[in-house]
Amino acid sequence: MTVTLYELAGADPALRFSPYCWRTRLVLAHKGIDVEGLPWRFTEKARIAFSGGTRVPVLVDGERVVTDSWHIAEYLDEAYPDALVLPRDAAGRGHMLFINAWADGVLHGAIARCVLKDIHDLLAPEDQAYFRESRERAMGRSLEAVVSDRDTAGVTGVRAALAPVRAVLRRQMWLGGEAPDYADYLLLGSLQWARCVSRFALLAEDDPVAAWHHRGLALFGGLLENAPRA
Repeated sequence: MTVTLYELAGADPALRFSPYCWRTRLVLAHKGIDVEGLPWRFTEKARIAFSGGTRVPVLVDGERVVTDSWHIAEYLDEAYPDALVLPRDAAGRGHMLFINAWADGVLHGAIARCVLKDIHDLLAPEDQAYFRESRERAMGRSLEAVVSDRDTAGVTGVRAALAPVRAVLRRQMWLGGEAPDYADYLLLGSLQWARCVSRFALLAEDDPVAAWHHRGLALFGGLLENAPRA
């Protein structure tokens, strides 16, 4: 049975850019599960009302409906345990939760300072109005003002936020050690968000994070590398 995944899309339905949806895509690929991706947009909340939520990803597996990328990863490990992505023990799971929270709370804010206006520009008009109003209210300034210093303070902030990742990757190939695990997938999802919506370079080419990113882009037959971009 094919799993269905509702994914955030731009005006072009092929352009999928949610970091959380990309995390789920990578977990599904890791497990070799076929997926049918359905484009969803910010102003289409009624389409996913059946999930009990208002955001994607929404995964439908038979009669089971799961929301939130972390909960989806947990569900997929339970339902398809042959290729686990999350640690089984409580300590390992807690460490992974910390990485998840760091990416959501620290890295995404830094990336947003560089790409928010680019996201706006790839949306359909009705989504542009929603996106601008909601993001400008949250940020307390215009989208243009948010990204005005992305060439200086903005990109510096992203690279500084990645310092702990860089330290690990100087010692090993993947955050998961010899092979990628959910830590790699959640961070690759974050960078794929920026890669799909913008051509602005977040990483210096001599950065160990950039070398790791190139390896990640090649995973699963180039799943990330071959995705449509703005």
